[in-house]
Amino acid sequence: MQRKDSMDTFGAVSLIAFSGFLGFNQVVIKVVNEGLQPVFWAGLRSALAVFCLWGLLRLRGRRIDLRRETAPAGVLIGLAFTAEFIFLFLALDLTSVTRSSVIFYSMPVWLAIAAHFMLPGQRLTPTKCAGLLVAFAGVGWAIVNRTGPAGEVSLAGDLCALAAAISWAAITLLARGTRLAEVGAETQLFWQVLVSAPLLLLVAPFFGDFLRDPEPIHWWGLLFQAAIVVSLGFTAWLWLLSIYPPASVAAFSFLTPIFGVSLGWLLLGESLGLGLLGALAMVTLGLILINRPPRHRAA
Repeated sequence: MQRKDSMDTFGAVSLIAFSGFLGFNQVVIKVVNEGLQPVFWAGLRSALAVFCLWGLLRLRGRRIDLRRETAPAGVLIGLAFTAEFIFLFLALDLTSVTRSSVIFYSMPVWLAIAAHFMLPGQRLTPTKCAGLLVAFAGVGWAIVNRTGPAGEVSLAGDLCALAAAISWAAITLLARGTRLAEVGAETQLFWQVLVSAPLLLLVAPFFGDFLRDPEPIHWWGLLFQAAIVVSLGFTAWLWLLSIYPPASVAAFSFLTPIFGVSLGWLLLGESLGLGLLGALAMVTLGLILINRPPRHRAA
């Protein structure tokens, strides 16, 4: 499919579905953390995803395009992927899905700021600046608001979610603003899991025992993450990113915290205080303003 200058119906439907998928993904991570140490199983997930992705490409008759000139950017995107999932998995170990969703899915805020300086055609307008201020206020409110049951509120967890969001924005910039833009989404993802797998497993011993009395549901969650979330889900997102403008793709991220907060409340019984809902509303409004298309004057 050729690169497009604006969002169409197929892209919109795909990104809405992907937003719901990501919201459910956070619930899966939270559940598996109960049986497996977060950084350890993040490394296992990347290692399994290397083989799942390779097998998927062989079935489709496609090859990994690990050309030499993309290697520096490939290593960098792998490092950003490693950082994102260390921080995200720790965040979901320390705090609730509802809180981490509000903060983590502020990613388009950090992407908009960086893209203003690093990507052509992604300049900040007055409307986008207003959206940044509103979203900033919402993220700050979520972090400052310390009300909630024990085990659901953690400043360290909130800061980890914020660091994961910034790392995710870095992945998006590297995928579009480096030589990696010349290769397919599968190759971009292969670099990420290939670099992150040994790094995550290498640092995992610093985060405690590998096993936390795992049960079958935790191992099934690991396989679901490797085969479905990483190999299929992330490939689809990178593919959509290669076709549609990054700001348009990021625009649909405002749906993901809504899905995440709703599923955390519905499936895990997490609390929804007025403070958290207010922060969610501000972040959502900010993301809408950031990604609002500019008005064009009639000639």
